[in-house]
Amino acid sequence: MSYVLAFLGFALLIILHEAGHFVAAKAVGMRVERFSLFFGRMLWSRRIGETEYGIAAIPLGGYVKITGMSSEEEFETPEIEARAYYNQPVWKRIAVIAAGPAVNVALAFVLVWVLFVAPSQPVASNRIASVLKSGAAASVLRPGDQLMSVDSVRGDAAALHTQIATHTCAGRTRVNGCVATTAATLVVRRDGALRTFRIKPHYSAAAKSMLVGFEFRVRYVSTSAVAAVGDSARALWRVTTRTVTDIVELFKPKARKQLHSIIGGYKYTQEAIASGWQNGIWIIALISLSLGIINLFPFLPLDGGHIFWALAEKVRGRRIPVAVMERAGLVGIALLAIVLFIGVSNDVSALAGKGLNLH
Repeated sequence: MSYVLAFLGFALLIILHEAGHFVAAKAVGMRVERFSLFFGRMLWSRRIGETEYGIAAIPLGGYVKITGMSSEEEFETPEIEARAYYNQPVWKRIAVIAAGPAVNVALAFVLVWVLFVAPSQPVASNRIASVLKSGAAASVLRPGDQLMSVDSVRGDAAALHTQIATHTCAGRTRVNGCVATTAATLVVRRDGALRTFRIKPHYSAAAKSMLVGFEFRVRYVSTSAVAAVGDSARALWRVTTRTVTDIVELFKPKARKQLHSIIGGYKYTQEAIASGWQNGIWIIALISLSLGIINLFPFLPLDGGHIFWALAEKVRGRRIPVAVMERAGLVGIALLAIVLFIGVSNDVSALAGKGLNLH
């Protein structure tokens, strides 16, 4: 099921990205000839008005065909030519092209916001969930007891645990199972009454701490809707700066090894979904954000390339021939091919060896 959900997640990102271009183009009056999920030969299509909607055979992207984006196009009527992409004002062209990445960034924000407001962040309470049978508190504490203080220190679960950890074994040795030289004074509320117990903590090599042998009850809390806005923005900004830095540093061997193609991205998503819905949503949000950021780089055929040339035309004061932009686009195509080759090579090497090591 996780494989299917991962595929649907990728498909959703593609649909929404292309839908951003599509809706914006329709809104400013451009002529959209085709709106297709995936590439290649059409497996299914239906024409509604002047637009053909369909699903193609190669599941590697999406496609929105707007009239007038190619230098080789011929127009059937003057009305169609007037609505062609390159005959539109610069602001309309930028709005249409920027709408795709904008949808991806907005989707990433919404998904991360949902994670913050959902009750999914574990917080330990000061109520005891279980008592270890072999622990020092086995015959003293009970599940359901509320730990009020340790050695007169009050506070949350972390503060109480820290106070227990202040007790040490003789000679301050750290041997697994050694008993503290002094007892910790625990005050608990049980059945409405306060009870006081003195328990000598034992050192746990696994936990690397002094323990009395119980676990706190965990509750799940959420961030307020308003606070989650700021938290989401800060989280996505950190990811954005890291993504841009990684792309700029692709010439460094260490950075190149971290690059993955759609193969690795799909595997990441599948494993994240399999490990829990929160991880799945987080990974999809990161991929959506990365898709939006990368598409804004100023190289054709990326969306940022179209925006760059539209702004160049505005600064120049007259139209730049489509043929010139298409020739310049060869640089962008070459860069994309190199990045794709590196990503696929890394994924193939990893899958042929020890796997992608995504955990």
